[in-house]
This record gives sequence, C-alpha cells and structure tokens, in this order.
Amino acid sequence: MNNHEPINNSYLISCKIVRAIRAIIGDKTTTLHEPTFKGKEWEYVKDCLDSGFVSSVGQYVEKFENKIMEYTGAKYAVAVVNGTAALHLGLIVAGVKFDDEVLVPSLTFVATANAVSYIGAKPHFVDINANDLGIDATKLKAYLKEISEIKDGFCVNKKTGRVIRAIVPMHVFGHPCNLKELLPLCNEFKIKVVEDAAESLGSFYDKKHTGTFGNLGVISFNGNKTITTGGGGVILTDDIELATHAKHLSTTAKSNHPFAYIHTEIGFNYRMPNLNAALGCAQLEQLPELLKSKRRLYGAYAKAFSEISEVSLCQEPPLCQSNYWLQTIVLNEEFTSCREEIIETCIEDGISTRPVWNPLHKLSIYQNSPASPLPVTNNLSERIINIPSSAGLV
Repeated sequence: MNNHEPINNSYLISCKIVRAIRAIIGDKTTTLHEPTFKGKEWEYVKDCLDSGFVSSVGQYVEKFENKIMEYTGAKYAVAVVNGTAALHLGLIVAGVKFDDEVLVPSLTFVATANAVSYIGAKPHFVDINANDLGIDATKLKAYLKEISEIKDGFCVNKKTGRVIRAIVPMHVFGHPCNLKELLPLCNEFKIKVVEDAAESLGSFYDKKHTGTFGNLGVISFNGNKTITTGGGGVILTDDIELATHAKHLSTTAKSNHPFAYIHTEIGFNYRMPNLNAALGCAQLEQLPELLKSKRRLYGAYAKAFSEISEVSLCQEPPLCQSNYWLQTIVLNEEFTSCREEIIETCIEDGISTRPVWNPLHKLSIYQNSPASPLPVTNNLSERIINIPSSAGLV
C-alpha cells in the first residue's frame, strides 16, 4: 500500500471480525439463530397427531403452560399463537384503552408498538441506556415529571390530554433491563407494567425470571428464539383475574357451556394449538443445556473479541443472568460508518449478521407518535451488529 493512501477502516475491521467469528464457528456457513431439535420433538408431535387433537384442544397446551409456570415461577401462564398476540392481549387485560398512551422503547422490534396500535392506543417512545439497552429509568422519571401529571389517579400527558396507561419494558437480546429502578417509578406514576420478555426465556434479574415482575409479561417462541413452538407465545402473571381474562379472550371469549355458542366480549382466536405445544414441551426439556451452550458461545466470543479494540461485546448487566439469545457487538463511535461494509463482508463470507432494528420513531408509520428525546437510541442503533448465536456452535 502506498504510504499516502488512506486506510480503509471498514475493510480492516471487517477482516478482524470475520477472523474472530471464524475462529469460533469454523468454516461452516451459518444463520443468525436457528432452532435445535435433539430431544423428543418427533415423539411428542407424533403423539399429538395420533391423538387427533392438533388445534386448541389437547393435553399438550396445558402441559406446556404448567412447565412454563414451573420454570419461570409465574403463578399463571396462558399460551397463545405468537408473542405479538401475547402482547396484544396483555395490554388489553392490563386496561389499555383506545386513545391511551403506552410508553415503549424506540429500540425494539416493531411488534411491541404494533400491539399498542391494535388497541387504538398510541405508542409513546422513550430512550434507553447503553448499559443494558433497556429503558433508562432515570431519564424517564425526569421526563414524566416534565410532561405529565397525576389526575384522578391516572398519569396524564399534559400536552395531549391522554392517559399514559402502561409501559412495555423490553429485555433486548435477552439482557434484563433495570427493573429495580423502573418498577418503583411506574408505581409512583400509576403506570401498569407489561414486560416484553419475548427474547428472554432463561434470563433472570436478581434471581427472578424476566416477565414475572410487572402486572403481566410475555415470552415468544418464534422459530428464532432460544426454544421454539414454531409459532407461539405465552402471557405470564401472578394475578388470577388477569390470567382468567386473558385466557377467555384468547378463546374467542366463549362461555364455558356444553353446547351453546355464547360469547361475552369481542374475543380473539389466539389460543396456542396443541401441535405447537407438543413441540414446545420437548424443547423445554432441552432448555438448560441450550442455555449452557449459549453461555459457552458468549465466553468464546468474549475471548476472541477482546483483541479487537474497535468493538465491544454485549454482556449481561449486574444482578442479571442473561440467556444470551443474540450475541451482539457494538462498534466504537468513531467507526459507526463502517457497519454496513462489515455486515456485507460477513454475509459474503457465509456468516449471517444483521443490524439492530430501525428505531421505531424513524419509521413512517410511527414518525408522528409522541416521543421523549432519544439520543442514546439514535446513537446506539447505528452501531449494533448481531452475530451468529445458535446453540451448539461451540
């Protein structure tokens, strides 16, 4: 290279990252996160098929719910068709109504805000912190003191006149957010908590499972999650009334009558099919080993990336045990412009990588939504790269 030629930082960093990942996963072509089927999946699914009960009636749905309750410590679990449906129902039974506002991090998958919009409520975007990628409780408290007031027992946005009914803290990539600061804040401002634990099955905050801190929590079992039911989700709660209402709504709000079709509310056909639950039961049996494998992968990446000064590897926050669902690197600020070439180089080499989601406040569908200042969201969203994270890579 001529001494006067500029150094292509993107190319050099890309080569370092490719070498680091290849040192861990070998020469295989890899996806970002794929399911692992090494247990009794075929046995349970065949049993379900042989029984003839493949839809919302059958033994595996209740069995799956019981296993989820046992693992997470939640008193009640309602299994539904996917994580978005779980959020939708969770918000409804938490009391969110048409034209309410719901506080949502802008750095999350679009389903978080979509579930709010299904009700006719308004997502109100708030900023995150760089430590755990979750909602910044300190900033949020100052913001709520500025823009809201408690009126008739509700938190009201002084500018819009709408009730700020709920908040949806998101445990991004499986890393628990700072619930210790967030929950007292929500209590102070009379705001219901529906945890988006879609990505964090197997993650614990101060030895308690994510999704069990708020009024309700939801987990996803999509095909790319730590375990999968194909498509599926679950609502967690310790409140029997909320659980009963959620289950009722998930089964088209049909009354328990031996033959008459009596529906007491406008319900939804959201109940998890027995076939999916059968797959989930087999997957849950493997969860401890899957989590160990993902922690081994984190340890291997931590060693490999410790020698690359241009990036840092996301690690579990203090007081937390993360499931390390998606392994994540963050570019140093001065190398923000390199991200696209890094991702392209990895993909060309057969290594699946991706940027984080576009912040929701930047999407045309949500650009007119209320929002706090979002400096950390805007900054970090341009520097995050997810790298291969499947269990069994090491």
